[in-house]
Amino acid sequence: MAPVANAAVIQSRGSGAVPSIPGHGPATRPNMVAVGTMVWLSSELMFFAALFAFYFTIRGHEPGLWAERTAMLNIPFAAANTTILVISSLWCQIGVHRAEHGQAARTGSLLQVGKWGMREWYVLTYIFGSIFVAGQVYEYAHLIQEGVTLSSDAYGSVFYLTTGFHGLHVTGGLIAFLLIIGRTFTTRRYSRMQEAGAVVTSYYWHFVDVVWIALFAMIYILR
Repeated sequence: MAPVANAAVIQSRGSGAVPSIPGHGPATRPNMVAVGTMVWLSSELMFFAALFAFYFTIRGHEPGLWAERTAMLNIPFAAANTTILVISSLWCQIGVHRAEHGQAARTGSLLQVGKWGMREWYVLTYIFGSIFVAGQVYEYAHLIQEGVTLSSDAYGSVFYLTTGFHGLHVTGGLIAFLLIIGRTFTTRRYSRMQEAGAVVTSYYWHFVDVVWIALFAMIYILR
């Protein structure tokens, strides 16, 4: 396969055409869907950077309030919820690996995990992501009972804004997973377009995962 590919590249160079590898298209053409996703995620990174700056600015003006409110946080529960989200990224990456090899669905029984396709791994990712969101809602309910609300004080406002916006991003990722999974049932042939959709969805999911790790360190660990 390698000599054939090299010959194709050499021949295309000699004729003045754009170098290409059989089955992969022009070697110089980037995946525009992936490029667009990366640009968009860069803008999202700036948005969360502004939230981080907002958090530290308000915290610097209210150190006593922060010491009082952070004592109410259930750190072991939040750490467990964070672990669930991190593990979901692992399942997502395995699903991407299956998608890149053209395996949209399992080739054996449901109990044969080694034969799962992208669909099954993405369903598992969706389940873990849903558990994370449910855990965040549970934590909100607990804090509201303790009197920490969006309008209670500066801490409540910053806490719900930072974690809430992240929760909305996670929810958006879950919707994207549903769309990707649903498309595997509506088409007979797994196309390159579907593979690209699965890959860029994984970019987004890994992004919200990394952002949450930073948020967890900022809110729950840094006292």
